Amino acid sequence: MRLQKYLAHAGVASRRASEQIVADGRVTVDGEVVHDPATDVGPGDDVRVDGRSVTPVSDTVVYALNKPAGVVSTAKDTHRRETVVELVPADGRRLYPVGRLDAETTGLILLTDDGELADLLTHPRYEVQKVYIAEVAGGPVGHDTVDALRSGVQLDDGPTLPAGVERMNERMLRITLREGRKRQVRRMCEAVGHPVVSLRRVKLGPLDVGSLRPGQWRLLEASEIEALRAAPVRTGADRD
Repeated sequence: MRLQKYLAHAGVASRRASEQIVADGRVTVDGEVVHDPATDVGPGDDVRVDGRSVTPVSDTVVYALNKPAGVVSTAKDTHRRETVVELVPADGRRLYPVGRLDAETTGLILLTDDGELADLLTHPRYEVQKVYIAEVAGGPVGHDTVDALRSGVQLDDGPTLPAGVERMNERMLRITLREGRKRQVRRMCEAVGHPVVSLRRVKLGPLDVGSLRPGQWRLLEASEIEALRAAPVRTGADRD
């Protein structure tokens, strides 16, 4: 197994972050500092980060949580706000959220100790779909506005990719994204003159929020985790 994948499975960090940790010279294998994240390691190797031994977790856990408003999507918060990690039982595992929802956005978020899975679901090149329900202000949403959102909107960090947009009624939109920029749905709607009043994510890849009420969570079954791993494949992305 490649070193960055080994570290991700051990819950040290995502695969991308693990690559940087290796590049910074913080990792040793059998007592030797390693700088190449593609180095092969196995069960018999003594892998350490900053001198601490790390071992991949044999059984990955993934929680699906319906995030309430006001809860932040981080493992720790310097302002002592409630975090999504505090809403699920960690049982001694180092859990972290898969991507982020801003504090006032509600709905489906995943928490896991599997850094590789988190990377597969959040890296831009995999284009895993995310579905949101947005209630907007600014009067009735017209067909021209829907067409503009579908085609892509110019934001301060560049144009968005084409999006799936369905008008549920004059004030409600179902928006499907293939990218995950910061506050993207809110910024897109603001750009077309319809600021978001409330926003809820209802689906990530093949998984939907289902009957979970705000604040409720459930452990995913093995078949659901495998379906999440396959989600990038269905976009045609390269999984090297």
